[in-house]
Amino acid sequence: MKIAIAIVLLALAVLVGPVVWQFAHYQPKDVPTTGLPWQIETLPGGDAKVFGLTLRGSTLADARALFGNEMQLAVVAEPNETGNVEGYYESVTAGFVAGRMILTADLPTAVVEAMREHSPKTEYMQSTTRKAKLAEADLRTALAAPIRAIAFIPSAQLDEAVVLERFGQPAERIRVNEHVEHLLYPAQGLDVVLDSKGKELLQYVAPARFEALRTPLAAQLAAPAPAKP
Repeated sequence: MKIAIAIVLLALAVLVGPVVWQFAHYQPKDVPTTGLPWQIETLPGGDAKVFGLTLRGSTLADARALFGNEMQLAVVAEPNETGNVEGYYESVTAGFVAGRMILTADLPTAVVEAMREHSPKTEYMQSTTRKAKLAEADLRTALAAPIRAIAFIPSAQLDEAVVLERFGQPAERIRVNEHVEHLLYPAQGLDVVLDSKGKELLQYVAPARFEALRTPLAAQLAAPAPAKP
């Protein structure tokens, strides 16, 4: 039995290992080497450009022109929250790195609320999160909105060593629980979320707005732990 388990583990290592190695080291010569997750260009005025998109400058329409018409548009909200208009891609290729992408539109609260009311269909996603599909009449407004944030979930498995090699040492680390740690890069507007029990996540905002991303994490860290029964 032990020999069989060892063989299975070795096979998994052979399959997964190259994917991790590719994210950390591989850079093919026959594909574009721009638009990669770690290629973040900081701009005057506290903005940044990544994946060929400028945060606070490019629109959801720009993203759709770049990555294709498969973008799914909806208002995504937690209970008792207005939510955000998000453009979702099940799969994109950033340079040579594949993954899922979520683009958050920068829209006034009143506009988002109106879009939720117009939605022809609302459904649950994970847990209590709800997704309200946009009505046809609201698509133009949504696509014209600037991009406030980008989330990228690489298909390749990440670990701390890979992140440090590609992004360098973070300015700050915030561990929110036993298996989730945030590596913060405020100068680039980047939050790398390492999750030992799930998929890793790269979150991008304009550096000028980085505190809006960091503040909820710090508050979560400062909150008292729930009493044990």
